[in-house]
Amino acid sequence: MGPLFRTTCVVLLALNAAAIPTSISPEDYAADEAERTVNNEIFDDYRGKGCVDDSGFVYKLGERFFPGHSNCPCECTEDGPVCDQPECPKIHPKCTKVEHNGCCPECKEVKNFCEYRGKTYKILEEFKPSPCEWCRCEPNNEVHCVVADCAVPECVNPVYEPEQCCPICKNGPNCFAGTTIIPAGIEVKVDDCTICRCHSGDWWKPAQCLRRECLNGQS
Repeated sequence: MGPLFRTTCVVLLALNAAAIPTSISPEDYAADEAERTVNNEIFDDYRGKGCVDDSGFVYKLGERFFPGHSNCPCECTEDGPVCDQPECPKIHPKCTKVEHNGCCPECKEVKNFCEYRGKTYKILEEFKPSPCEWCRCEPNNEVHCVVADCAVPECVNPVYEPEQCCPICKNGPNCFAGTTIIPAGIEVKVDDCTICRCHSGDWWKPAQCLRRECLNGQS
């Protein structure tokens, strides 16, 4: 029984030695603390301490900076960036190219032509879309037109010629004598018994007619 007891004691001593933790040197504590410090610097919360722009650059309290490429300037405060809000000029309604490279958007290209009835015209160009219209492309890219005011024709049978706006009296002033058209300014014998004349200036009125004695045997 003696040898068996000694073997058992040796085994217990070995188990107790394995259970004892290894000693930790002060250098290990310093390494852990340094790692925690680095991590805090990377993931630090800058609120109340500074401001960060879009690229990750940190600004101190009181510093002015541009948070991004197209932002207005800001001042770093304890509550975060306080940015300028200027009254930017209005963009021209005909602007075809807008750049956002600064605090305010900027028009880089304005349409320099006019559009009218599906066609384009240069600035200050004059044109006639119809015989009765005279138009011009204004500098503000708008088309202004003047429509001809035609005088009332002095005849009862005016005609419209191609490329002309207003009707014309090809045979001169005239009027109606019954169903017959007679020229103005002269007496016209419309039959053997009747002589007619247009009213002076009142061509739309029927002609003044006088009946005279008819020739032999005519009534």
